[in-house]
Amino acid sequence: MKRPWWLRPVGRVPDVEPRLIQLLGLVSLALLFESYDVSMLTSALKHIAEDLAMPEQDLGRYLGTIRLGALPAILLVPLADQYGRRRLFLGALVGMSLTTVATAFAPDPLAFVLCQMATRVFMVIGTAIAIVIVTEEFPAAHRGWAIGVMGALSASGYGLGALFFSQIDHLPYGWRTLYFVGVLPLLLLPRFSRGVPETRRFTDGHAKRRERGAEGAAWIAPLLELARTYPGRAGVLTAAIFLVAVGDVAVFQFTAYYAQTVHGWTPGEYAVMFIVAGAVGVIGNIVAGRLADVVGRRTVGVSALVVFPVTAWCFYFGPGWMMPIAFAAFVFCQTAGVTMLRALSSELFPTSYRGTATAWAMLAQTVGWASGLWLLAVGTRRGADLASTTSQLAAVVLVGGLLLLALPETGRRELEAISDEARSGD
Repeated sequence: MKRPWWLRPVGRVPDVEPRLIQLLGLVSLALLFESYDVSMLTSALKHIAEDLAMPEQDLGRYLGTIRLGALPAILLVPLADQYGRRRLFLGALVGMSLTTVATAFAPDPLAFVLCQMATRVFMVIGTAIAIVIVTEEFPAAHRGWAIGVMGALSASGYGLGALFFSQIDHLPYGWRTLYFVGVLPLLLLPRFSRGVPETRRFTDGHAKRRERGAEGAAWIAPLLELARTYPGRAGVLTAAIFLVAVGDVAVFQFTAYYAQTVHGWTPGEYAVMFIVAGAVGVIGNIVAGRLADVVGRRTVGVSALVVFPVTAWCFYFGPGWMMPIAFAAFVFCQTAGVTMLRALSSELFPTSYRGTATAWAMLAQTVGWASGLWLLAVGTRRGADLASTTSQLAAVVLVGGLLLLALPETGRRELEAISDEARSGD
């Protein structure tokens, strides 16, 4: 098939069905809006904090609470194993759109935090189901590529956010205008509805899943059953994702704030760095996906996550000229590592548990994000500077990366074969 224009930046496209390329494009577009929303909380943090009178020493607590607000999603994502991937995915898009727009009208810190907590619920659901959809639909030989490309394309939402942020001083309502863009997923809902079908693996096994129990059991029982049935790989994966989240969240969350308050950068200067250096870094998704289909998920994941703390230290302690280089490097390492974690979380478990397993991974990541930000808040309240605390937390990512060595390799293996091994191995 002829390569679509939006895939030209990612290089060679494997020989897969045209419907899969279309599906990959729509799922990536949906996640682009999620990345855009996340970028606003990073880029515009200084402006939001000043407008809503948020003290610097309380920012970690506010941001940690927002991240932890995604926990209700953990109970909702397993419903995808009962009612299907498509319904939950489309519902998440609608919810994310509405709550993002609502954020623009927040009159005080409490309202802002509540709106963003609700947004995180729908973001987590959308991301988790998107990973499941791509994992179940793409062939084994190209799953890593598809997950990597999805991450790279969706990450362009960060660039879009940075581009808009560069004009924040000229926008009529400042940072609030940036959140009005959240209405776009709602406007595009008919296109998503037509182009995102139910996955074939779910459809083929639906009758069997219904025999597992009543639909109401999907709220919490599958999570407990997953831990009981696959304790080994679920435990190691949980620990790895949690530690990586603890370390990487603070590094990313305060890049704009640090550049503007410590180095005196303007919004435009930060936006240029974010777009140019970030574009280089996002290649990590594509590189990781391609390499993972050749050398394996574990090798790529460990390599990227072990280097991450070094690049973070260079950003926060190096001279100003080094910041764009370090930024590109740690974005590259983080995106490569997270791509591998996403692949493993969806590939290591059977189809009937895949939505639940992805929700479990999101739970670990959500708690890790909140814990990292709260630890940073504790450190800064006790007198430690932002750069020191952030760099110390980044070192935890190395430990999380090394844990991947304890997991089975899933690269270029059919999902059914991995599932059979899981039943006999745990």
